[in-house]
Amino acid sequence: MNTEERLTDLEIRLTHQEDMIDELNKVIYRQQVKISDLESIIKELAVRLVDIESDRPLNEQPPHYC
Repeated sequence: MNTEERLTDLEIRLTHQEDMIDELNKVIYRQQVKISDLESIIKELAVRLVDIESDRPLNEQPPHYC
């Protein structure tokens, strides 16, 4: 393999690596957006749970005990 062929091969490899890095960056970005969305949902559910728990009187007998 001569120098020109080696250089061409390296350029091709570099191009493929750059494409792969771009694709991986897109995947990471989409994952981060999804993680942020899920964190928001969890926070909202936690607030709802606290609201539900605070609405229920402590030591109340369940309806089937009455």
